[in-house]
Amino acid sequence: QVQLVESGGGLVQPGGSLRLSCVVSGMIFRANSMAWYRQAPGKQRELVASITSYGETIDYADSVKGRFTISRDNNRNTVYLQISSLKPADTAVYYCNTARGSSAWGQGTQVTVSS
Repeated sequence: QVQLVESGGGLVQPGGSLRLSCVVSGMIFRANSMAWYRQAPGKQRELVASITSYGETIDYADSVKGRFTISRDNNRNTVYLQISSLKPADTAVYYCNTARGSSAWGQGTQVTVSS
């Protein structure tokens, strides 16, 4: 059974940074493109960044380009999201999943950007 365990969120001031991690089990991690998603209060979940199996292709939503960096460690079955220059609009619960969103969702990690 696939498990996705996100961590690293918190309360941060505007302009701050965080590094989110997602440990994946129950799938052949290196065979899957992975992605980070977020869901803000009252809004639909949106994809913010994706990375192919060995990192050869990386894509970002326009709203986070230049501020967020996705990476992965296939030896640790972990996908990361470095988030910088944070804005209040980045406040959301952040989730990881496959790039197709095909696995059961984890609990996510809350990122709150506020002064």
